[in-house]
Amino acid sequence: MSRPSLPPPELRAYLEELVRRTAAVCGDRLVSVLAVGSLALGDYRHGRSDVDVTVVVDPALPRADLGRLAATLAHPALRCPAAGLELVVYGAGFAARPSGEAGYLLDLNTGPSLPERASYDPADASAFWYVIDRSVAHQAGLPLYGAPAREVIAAPDRPTVLAALRASVSEHADGDGHLADNRVLNGCRATVHCRTGHWFAKRRAGEIVAASEPAFGPLIAEALRSFGRPRTEAAELPADDVREFLAWVAARVEEAAEAAGA
Repeated sequence: MSRPSLPPPELRAYLEELVRRTAAVCGDRLVSVLAVGSLALGDYRHGRSDVDVTVVVDPALPRADLGRLAATLAHPALRCPAAGLELVVYGAGFAARPSGEAGYLLDLNTGPSLPERASYDPADASAFWYVIDRSVAHQAGLPLYGAPAREVIAAPDRPTVLAALRASVSEHADGDGHLADNRVLNGCRATVHCRTGHWFAKRRAGEIVAASEPAFGPLIAEALRSFGRPRTEAAELPADDVREFLAWVAARVEEAAEAAGA
């Protein structure tokens, strides 16, 4: 499981400015800025992937400052060169303890390919996305500023992560708002995490599952080819095959969750 020591060149100036603007708003309350998601796992695809960033502050920012942060980071005020920015702000006390809750202070989605969203209430969101992101951050978060990921982001326990994976696979099985290739490769990543307890890049997880489950090899191979293209050029994978694969993934997650008492 290799991971980058630096962000890709296409993003460095953008991330430097993101950190500068975040520090300007947060001041001495800023604890850490971490690249997570595909950047942390070494699977960023320019023109396809989002930029995922986690910010930790102590003490928590007032609502007015969170609004200022959202405004200064929003595209095009800060032009995002990727498909989009998904940035989550946590208070240090929350981030430092394992939790199955969303728990954010700010959840900002912005960019050329994302619908604009700035949420300040974690009750507005499904918690499983944030559980998985914090688990990935604890394992592989790439520090852009401040304290390392493992010092500020607690790893959710295995039953909590498996419960989140159960919800994630169910979400992707419905298909609404998700590209077919991403649904398949997310399923591969969930399967490999159930087997190993570690997060792998989606492409690597796809290769692992294709090698061990030859019946799904052609579908995963097509998902991998499609994943290398821009979002607007993603392939339409056979719907019945995708549903069958995700039902198989759901069964693997259930087996792991039952074994872990999730």
